[in-house]
Amino acid sequence: MSATIKDIAKAVGVNPSTVSRVINGTASISEETREKINQAMKELDYHPNSLARSLVNGSTFTIGLVIDAGNKDAFSNAFFIQSVIAIETAAQTKGYSVLITNHSLSDSNNIKTLVQERKVDGIILPVQCMTDELICLMTANKFPFVVMGEPQLKKEEIFWVDVDNEQGSRQAVDCLIRSAYRRPMLLVEDKKTIFESKRIKGFERECEAKGIQSPSVHAFSEERIDEFLNEILEGKRDTDSFICSNNIIAYKVLKALKAKKLDVPRQIGVITFDNYPLAEYMEPALSVVDVDTYKMGETAAELLLKAISGKEKKAKSQLIEAKIIERDSTRLKQK
Repeated sequence: MSATIKDIAKAVGVNPSTVSRVINGTASISEETREKINQAMKELDYHPNSLARSLVNGSTFTIGLVIDAGNKDAFSNAFFIQSVIAIETAAQTKGYSVLITNHSLSDSNNIKTLVQERKVDGIILPVQCMTDELICLMTANKFPFVVMGEPQLKKEEIFWVDVDNEQGSRQAVDCLIRSAYRRPMLLVEDKKTIFESKRIKGFERECEAKGIQSPSVHAFSEERIDEFLNEILEGKRDTDSFICSNNIIAYKVLKALKAKKLDVPRQIGVITFDNYPLAEYMEPALSVVDVDTYKMGETAAELLLKAISGKEKKAKSQLIEAKIIERDSTRLKQK
């Protein structure tokens, strides 16, 4: 027969109401008593009834995690998985479960149902899933939520977490300059996205600080990579190093440079954002701007849980610092 609250109370020598308050976290209990109750629950293999607990607290003890249904590769993305693991871990330490739901710009009914029917206590959603309609819905319902990624609008009014993309770019430029490269070029996919614009801003500011004139930013096009590299070889584009916005760009650049028989790092240096698991096994091993997506997910979950508990009432943002991991693709050259 399963242990009950009365069994725990009897084993510790307290009232059942004291055990209940420890389980629900509804009152201040001495640390000594709390530890005794928790130890008794472990020894007697006691498991609280989640439905009864929810009815008492008016809480589901569940947070929602929205994924981008339009991104079919989301679950195969190593960085996304790291964020999910971090969110799940942070939630579990506070007695919460994580419910994953998908979303597309054409259909937000899943999220609306979670919010309006209070099936979860709060939601974490990627910035690409953030719409004015959803923000208005959650704000009107005073529903806690955290956005992963820096939003373009209402950033002062909501909770959000992102990587410090501007700082990451500045570090990449500094890494190249310290390695004796003098004419870095930033390769991005889409200059209009906010995270790419931040990387461009950081790149241009650090180039200016290092005395580099007319820093070059190029929107990467797979179709034009050969033509683009030919222009570099012919002196039409002046660069001796690349900062790539992701590992896919870096891989294609390395492949194209190898085909052109350009030596990396002696002739051209390459550094990329994201420490993809295979980056260190590339030829040569890629130097990276390491983006801590585990920390990003952990921070998002912690912010949300504070908002749910009422410990964090004012909108707050947090940037996760990036760091450089230097490998062979930017090997130090003789100055």
